[in-house]
Amino acid sequence: MKYAFLFPGQGAQYPGMGKDLYESSDRVKELFSVAEKASGMDVKSLLFDATEEELKRTDNTQIAITLVNLASAICLEEHGYKGSICAGFSLGEYAALVYAGVISQKDVFSIVRKRGELMEKASRNMDAKGGKTGMSAILGLAPEKVEEVIKSLASDKVFVANYNSPKQVVLSGTEDGLAVAEAACKEAGAKRAVRLKVSGPFHSPLLEEARKEFADFIASYDFSDPDKPVYSNVTGTVIKDGETAKNLAIEQIVSPVRWIDEESAILAEKPDLCLEVGPGNVLCGLWKAFSSDISCLPAGKIENIEKISD
Repeated sequence: MKYAFLFPGQGAQYPGMGKDLYESSDRVKELFSVAEKASGMDVKSLLFDATEEELKRTDNTQIAITLVNLASAICLEEHGYKGSICAGFSLGEYAALVYAGVISQKDVFSIVRKRGELMEKASRNMDAKGGKTGMSAILGLAPEKVEEVIKSLASDKVFVANYNSPKQVVLSGTEDGLAVAEAACKEAGAKRAVRLKVSGPFHSPLLEEARKEFADFIASYDFSDPDKPVYSNVTGTVIKDGETAKNLAIEQIVSPVRWIDEESAILAEKPDLCLEVGPGNVLCGLWKAFSSDISCLPAGKIENIEKISD
């Protein structure tokens, strides 16, 4: 069987996630120890005891989700499932890069912690300048139509951030920019707009401050060539080498997530099954909306993993 491992990103978090994975695997316990040493954070307390509001903070979310994503991959392999190709949505791309051998486990937790801190700082600086920022999912309107609407607004306060599916596009922006764009999209035929559980205007030029500082930070880290196909949010295509992976990691902070293109590229590889390797089932829903004959199953809990072969 050929499996595609899809790693979720921010917004998938929930209090208590990963506890069953931790309790079931010594390798996951070792992973938690690596994450704690690399990040300097009490990761067990963060995952098992933090509130939803605490987990929502970008500087907490990035460590938490990356840890659960990688713990899920470990448990999958312990149950006999190994990914042949992989991709990650937004933050989830970092777990995919680890799984493909581009970044080490030790380095990824230091990297995502700094990434989270820089994005949180840039988001709060944006809040102070022009009011609250965030993201909004536009449902029921084709991506090209959303692009037309946003272009017509000619605004520097709202941008297309995620191409999630043929029926869902996510916007990033300021509170007033999002409000105007939501109304315009609804007028153009969108069914509704849903604000996301994130704390900043991710994947947009509004985070240029974070992009610049992150580029300086990761300059000293080693990014190896992938040992299996891994796909880029920025391009929607396979990442060819480590140097390209590092450059794309920098640009990903301010660039749209081209998930529809990634799904197309993954489909062309003809996997037998896609697995959502981490908390929640958002990516399974997006895959279903992509209208593929290939199934996508959640695999972020032991009970999910045990059901895969059913």
